Amino acid sequence: MRKWIGACVIGTAMIVSGLSLDTWAAPAAEVAATIKKTLESRFPGAHVMEVQPSAIPGIYEVFMGDQIVYVDPSADYLLIGPLVDTQTRTNLTEARLNDLGRIDFRTLPFDRAIKVVKGNGSRKFAVFSDPDCPFCQELEKTLLSVTDVTMYVFLYPIASLHPQAPVKAHAIWCAKDRVAAWSQWMHEKKLPPATTCAGDPIDELQQLGNRLRINSTPTLFFANGRRVAGAIPEKDIERLLTNPSDTKPPADVKADTDAKAPADAKAATGTKGAADAKAAPDTKGATDAKPAPATPPK
Repeated sequence: MRKWIGACVIGTAMIVSGLSLDTWAAPAAEVAATIKKTLESRFPGAHVMEVQPSAIPGIYEVFMGDQIVYVDPSADYLLIGPLVDTQTRTNLTEARLNDLGRIDFRTLPFDRAIKVVKGNGSRKFAVFSDPDCPFCQELEKTLLSVTDVTMYVFLYPIASLHPQAPVKAHAIWCAKDRVAAWSQWMHEKKLPPATTCAGDPIDELQQLGNRLRINSTPTLFFANGRRVAGAIPEKDIERLLTNPSDTKPPADVKADTDAKAPADAKAATGTKGAADAKAAPDTKGATDAKPAPATPPK
């Protein structure tokens, strides 16, 4: 806990020390323009979509499509990682990303999804899922006890994480009974024969995912357009299905992420927030890598 706080204090002090009072007093629009220009020039290929003051005075939140970073008003210093409210243990970064990622649920191409109906099917949500994503499989197990739902599964294999996932996604989509094929693979690891078929939407869904800035699986969308990137507990699923106006972020989010920070710097893996804050996500990184053993295996 002390080390984590110490690092944040040092980083903030470094930012503050180089700023004049005139910098702090600059109009918001001027600061946003400066931040956008500086970051896009120093990180070729980066696209700054929105700049807003963060919860920390003098630090700005920068939305870059699939991630949020934090900078000082000059954008000379950049912080990468979750911003956690220590009073509520809320991951503010994740909450903002989910809010900024809202969509019009009705515009999703449902004819390109596997439609799973349980009970009366009255409550609806969609999920972009990778057949080989461990957190997608965890979500499927959680959903076993959730009923009266219609779930639209959009097959979204992330080949950079799971090279065999696209082949499995094609096989599942082209199976005679897609719902059964999806369930049998996710719960029993029984895969239908590899095949191809006309109208296979897997490649098309990759393009849709890029437009929606989906870089982790599972990514859920609820009927009110709310996005949640990651597997969440049953209580949060029920809460979001039952009360769409509830703005409280889920407490424990897990996702398989293919994320890149500015300058193609990979995000930290297997990290938790301050003092293992419950609200902070317990995420695994792009390779789901484990540390090397202390001694060579025999």
